[in-house]
Amino acid sequence: MAKVLVIHGPNLNLLGQRQPDIYGTTTLAEIDRRLVALARAEGAGVDTYQSNHEGAIIDRLHAAQGRYDAIVLNAGALTHYSYSLRDAIAGIPVPVIEVHLSNIHAREAFRISVIAPVVRGQIGGFGVDSYLLGLRAALAIAARASHADPGGSDGAASVTDEPARRTPSGGASPRQRARQRRP
Repeated sequence: MAKVLVIHGPNLNLLGQRQPDIYGTTTLAEIDRRLVALARAEGAGVDTYQSNHEGAIIDRLHAAQGRYDAIVLNAGALTHYSYSLRDAIAGIPVPVIEVHLSNIHAREAFRISVIAPVVRGQIGGFGVDSYLLGLRAALAIAARASHADPGGSDGAASVTDEPARRTPSGGASPRQRARQRRP
């Protein structure tokens, strides 16, 4: 049975009351219930975790090795500036799917993702469905890994998906670099 860890970053505990025009009215507890229901329907397991503390999230990422087949991560504001979070993701063999409720690329210029170059993929702009799509992607990755490694060893290291693209600018796309230069 595939096992996925979902990590919710800073301020996501306030979902349902914080800026509902951007993030909707669904609470974090409801998102977690929907994730558990989807995982159960798919014959998988899911654990959820929320923290407002960068170090605690990094500790969870490190501890995921050997315990989870994939991670779904909404890093909240840490997405935009946390190079220590980026390094933690790059340092573990567990594939990470980045999710966001809103479309960060259609918002303020500072809302770039410094973690995008080291995650397997990014899903955003679909509200709660971003999490559900992220979980489906994580389960698909886990399924491919188990097929690639029928012996049952750590499949995460043998996943053959294309690695994240890196650009000479340290990961930022031309569009992101242009947005960073805006006054």
